[in-house]
Amino acid sequence: MSTLRPDFVSPVAIREVVAGLGISGDAGNVVTTGVCLDSRLVRPGDLYVALPGFHSHGAAFSRQAVERGAIAILTDPAGARAAGEVGVPVLVSERLRPVMAEVSARVYGEPASGLELFGVTGTNGKTTTVALLEATLAATGRRVGTIGTLGFRLDCVALPSDRSTVTTPDSPDLQALLALMREHGAQAVAIEVSSHAMAMSRADALRFDVVAFLNLGRDHLDFHRDMEEYFEAKASLFTPEHARAAVVWIDDENGCRVADRARKAGLPVTTVGTCEEADYRLMGYEPVLPLGGRARLRTASGETTVELALPGWHNMVDAAIALAMLERVGISVEDVLPGLARAQVPGRMQVLPLPEMAPTVVVDFAHTPQAVAATLDALQGFSEVITVVGCGGDRDPDKRPLMGRAAAERSDVLIITDDNPRTEDPASIRAAMLAGTADSRARIVEAGGRGGAIELALATAGRDSVVAILGKGHEQGQQIGDRIVAFDDALVALETWRRMEGSGR
Repeated sequence: MSTLRPDFVSPVAIREVVAGLGISGDAGNVVTTGVCLDSRLVRPGDLYVALPGFHSHGAAFSRQAVERGAIAILTDPAGARAAGEVGVPVLVSERLRPVMAEVSARVYGEPASGLELFGVTGTNGKTTTVALLEATLAATGRRVGTIGTLGFRLDCVALPSDRSTVTTPDSPDLQALLALMREHGAQAVAIEVSSHAMAMSRADALRFDVVAFLNLGRDHLDFHRDMEEYFEAKASLFTPEHARAAVVWIDDENGCRVADRARKAGLPVTTVGTCEEADYRLMGYEPVLPLGGRARLRTASGETTVELALPGWHNMVDAAIALAMLERVGISVEDVLPGLARAQVPGRMQVLPLPEMAPTVVVDFAHTPQAVAATLDALQGFSEVITVVGCGGDRDPDKRPLMGRAAAERSDVLIITDDNPRTEDPASIRAAMLAGTADSRARIVEAGGRGGAIELALATAGRDSVVAILGKGHEQGQQIGDRIVAFDDALVALETWRRMEGSGR
């Protein structure tokens, strides 16, 4: 296993990095060059942070961390008791996650201070908005890093890592990654900021130049107790502590709440929407064949036309948000538009390169009812819409019939299949989705086994059809039980089509 860190970190005294944070314990004259959460990844000179986990406490692995070179332990009171005597200083905090974020920033030299930092939150559209920011910032000549669902990128090239790519990494990994990007010349970084990140203090110790709120829909209720707690996690990003300015989509009622709260907190707010009072007003959207879109946008500097190579109103909304964020930091509309027009996003409305006589095949990450509806609404210009979709196991079960209904209402043929069943029975997940498809106009097919479902969709489709393969997008594995099986929707669809063509279809 490996993690992404800068090549060089100046040694710093632990007493300096914990100063003023309410930490008990004495590290003496010990110096550190890194912060690590995983005892297996500790490097000599690291401060090992022992967090409480779902199944065990990280303090149980303190000896292994010390054997690998940890020079001190930072933990909570329960962790200190569990660690016992380990031969290195043990520091204790009652506010372990927020303190860990601040300590990590100090150890890695406050890397965010040397970067133009953009943060994006919302149930749907974070990845697309970050990718649009990446494309437009790169088009202005900046060296750009991105952190989010697609992994970690610098100058539009993936940074290899075998760490699991949660949307927003924990603060030690996040600060180390920012330090690495700065070390390699990054000037700007765009980050997807998840509700988990805010609830778990992963983005603490960062102050973004501008943050954006896109929307709030049903998701992550396996983590948050209810929608209000989910909202509060996202809204907590919009304070002067975390940001210098905010851009908010106010067609979403929760966006209006965020904008009002941010203003009252003293944060400069730019609003984007379709209403007259929006600072940036989006108007006159029209599709551009085969798959693209165009709209007019009234901006702070006048009215302009925005063109995208991505179809759908929801992608145009993300583009308007990105443009407003960039203009907020002083980048002109004229410099933004060319980057937007060329931008592509892996696994987000990704059109597969098939022969001219083949149907259009689109792969998209849509995995909420709102995202499924938005994606399929963008494909209604085709003669037939064939949808392949499933739901993940061990996640919010109540959204499954809603996913089924959203897909059935917008498809001619709907193939309900498996996503990442995890530890649940795939047939039970499919049954819950099917319960939402009653009385729909679509032809409904249940097909367990995602590969077979994709093959069925391609065999059903005609030249003028569109096949929408939804739910996994860029993912290259399928979680079945406790195993990750190699599975890439785009690759499977391409290989299946070639095989079908070779056999005469």
